[in-house]
Amino acid sequence: MINSNFNIENKIGIILVNKPKGLSSFSVVNITRKVLGAKKAGHLGTLDVAGEGLLPIALGKATCLFDFYLSKDKVYRTIFEFGWTTDTLDLEGNETNRDGKIISKEQVLKVIPLLEGKYPQMPPQYSAKKINGQKAYDIARAGGRVELKPKEIEVYSINLLGEIKTNVFEFEIHCSSGTYIRSIARDMAEKLSTYGVMQSILRTKCGDFELNNSYTIEEIKSGKYQIIKPETLFDYPIVNFNNEQTERLLNGQFVKVGLQVGLEDGLFKAYNKDNFLGIIQSKDKILNFKYRFI
Repeated sequence: MINSNFNIENKIGIILVNKPKGLSSFSVVNITRKVLGAKKAGHLGTLDVAGEGLLPIALGKATCLFDFYLSKDKVYRTIFEFGWTTDTLDLEGNETNRDGKIISKEQVLKVIPLLEGKYPQMPPQYSAKKINGQKAYDIARAGGRVELKPKEIEVYSINLLGEIKTNVFEFEIHCSSGTYIRSIARDMAEKLSTYGVMQSILRTKCGDFELNNSYTIEEIKSGKYQIIKPETLFDYPIVNFNNEQTERLLNGQFVKVGLQVGLEDGLFKAYNKDNFLGIIQSKDKILNFKYRFI
């Protein structure tokens, strides 16, 4: 029987976690994995220790989706303060410059369009970006200075949500993956001819995932959570395979498109009866797995 060969792990899918301040993304992943009893887990986009908000965590074989979600857009709520800055560009670092310049709401609104669109962004010296196998912040904390290279990012929109107090403003930023919000604080300040520091950051959206659908660590520990099943993440046509075809796919063998009438080049959701196998790709009349979940 084909079902006897299925290795279907119960904890496969994605859980949306509301990461608190003070914990690394790695720590939150480990806590979640242990609480849920998943064989393995990994986050789909890191948040700094001082950051909070949406942290999607893939469980079990759903960790194969890391590359799929790597390029997804993000939305953040963040608070910038102008007139001073730190070596880390956030409140975790040491103050490096201060000029006490007062920035108005009108001035901020004027420079926002200059920071929207595609452009090369310089990462912060203190970042998780790896240089020759070492993280930039490890090198910086050891007293070194790394030669970082700018990376092209895209800022789709920056909305000024309000002026909290003098020189302190709250924003909502919709941007591409890989964008450093701390760098936006620095760059915005430069265009205002002053210094800037990020006070806080809250991620509210990652791709189609939203913060209001996430769970706190306390809720997860108490069993109040839902795991998003992999098959619900894709809007591809469904293809059902018989036992023989499924065996070939699971053994890493190619399946000829002739066994499935009507399959053109593209991606499909593969099933064997009620068992979701994964996402297959059809190319040049040959089928094989792109993402396998069993």
